Amino acid sequence: MASAPAVLALACLAAAVESSPVGTTCVAKNFGYDSVACECNSTYCDSVGSVTLPQLGQYFSYLSSQAGSRLHPSHGDFQVNSTGAGLRLTVLTQQKYQRIRGFGGAMTDAAAVNVLSLSPGAQDQLLRQYFSSEGIGYTVVRVPVASCDFSTRLYTYADTAGDFNLDNFTLAPEDVNMKIPLLQRAQALSPQPLSLLASAWSAPAWLKTNGALIGKGSLKGEPGGKEYKTWANYYVRCRVASQTVRRVEVKRLLTAVVSGVRFLQEYAKHNLTFWALTTGNEPSAGRITNYSFQALGFTAEQQRDWVALDLGPALRASSFPHTHVLILDDNRLLLPYWAKVVLSDIQAGRYIHGVAVHWYMDSFVPAESSLGAVHHLYPEYYLFGTEACSGWSALDGGVKLGHWGRAEAYARDILEDLNHHVVGWTDWNLALDQTGGPNWVKNFVDSPVIVDAKRDVFYKQPSFYAMAHFSKFLSEGSQRTGVSASEKTELEFSAFIRPDSSVVLIVLNRSSTEVQFEVWYPGVGYIPSTAPAHSILTLAWNTG
Repeated sequence: MASAPAVLALACLAAAVESSPVGTTCVAKNFGYDSVACECNSTYCDSVGSVTLPQLGQYFSYLSSQAGSRLHPSHGDFQVNSTGAGLRLTVLTQQKYQRIRGFGGAMTDAAAVNVLSLSPGAQDQLLRQYFSSEGIGYTVVRVPVASCDFSTRLYTYADTAGDFNLDNFTLAPEDVNMKIPLLQRAQALSPQPLSLLASAWSAPAWLKTNGALIGKGSLKGEPGGKEYKTWANYYVRCRVASQTVRRVEVKRLLTAVVSGVRFLQEYAKHNLTFWALTTGNEPSAGRITNYSFQALGFTAEQQRDWVALDLGPALRASSFPHTHVLILDDNRLLLPYWAKVVLSDIQAGRYIHGVAVHWYMDSFVPAESSLGAVHHLYPEYYLFGTEACSGWSALDGGVKLGHWGRAEAYARDILEDLNHHVVGWTDWNLALDQTGGPNWVKNFVDSPVIVDAKRDVFYKQPSFYAMAHFSKFLSEGSQRTGVSASEKTELEFSAFIRPDSSVVLIVLNRSSTEVQFEVWYPGVGYIPSTAPAHSILTLAWNTG
């Protein structure tokens, strides 16, 4: 017979980790890399379940590692006295920083194709893994406005040349038949409203200087002109509010702004509303000669003036005046320069809410001199991670099933971003096939979920679990708090106080040796802990 303390511990663990109806243990598959992927099908998929934190004086931990642990739960009691471990991490609740918005991924055409290639049961299983209470708590979904490289063809919603009124604007079959139904299903599974984020890759070719969706090209004309106004209205439908405007002015504004049904409106018809839109994906790409896929070039000055003269007024006068506008949507290599140009302008700045950043080339750009600099210069604007993926480099390209190093790269970048004032982090494609596509230009990359449609299974990569260590535990409104280390350490970490006053500490060990440490939370006690070699650890506890 089990002892009373053992029974109590088991009862607490059962209450904290409610088993998914589809199981809790990873079906590990080794594909020859340094760790494993977890196989799921229509009837079975591992899941940590719904998490409820323990009573005061106890903590829970969740471990993922190169050795094969995947959100493995454990439980323990706070200690009254120090364990004497050499390394102590002290949570400093008096130090308060940014609040979390959320974590998620992108519903690209390619992601939708792959989800829908599975049987209905496996589709539901995949969506549950991301969005349901038993899944990993994704709340952000980035949605490309028309096609991107992760589409099977090039298209926009207004391909009729000279259609400045956008009379022929219409969503594509990819939206109506794939992305919208999947977003509706994801929303139905989520216990809270999803934060949808719109990003466009290219304006219609007839609006551009190079007459093509790809390559080096920007909008014709100047900010304030008909091309820039038409591109702003591509996102939204504006109203002429003043009844005193001269008829000729009304006619001009109607021509440039009012006619047609726009992207936000069309999605709203399907009960899908957008929390935010960006000013366009990677504006620097559209300034590169012979760029291989969809892009629209902007300088910082052009983006500033377009927001001030066209996009901002159009959005403010539309049915969606509270939609957030995020500038840049490009690599932090461009910071703080880009932010200085755009946000220092009063006319543009009043329409802007944040700065969107991608993770590519982050290793070449110190976070403090880019992200940190922007925060200190413009603390009223938030920083938000809008795109990341592994396998994008020609030296390390494509899908690598079971690759732990890519999970560590995710966790390291997320921790670095969070520790430099970023409020959310968005992965790229929610799902790809085993080649890393489809991608019309063969720009294949990796994804946290890889689909094998022939076998009607999907694989959850180590990077899926890296995301989960953050998205599952850091609910919207969680506030980063200070953490100090008693000595120099290879561990990387960040701590948060959730809206319910519970605390979450995330620890990454990228070294090849185990690290013993203790956590001190003043007023509650000490947690003795160990970070195995190549592991991610999430600790969580209540404070009262």
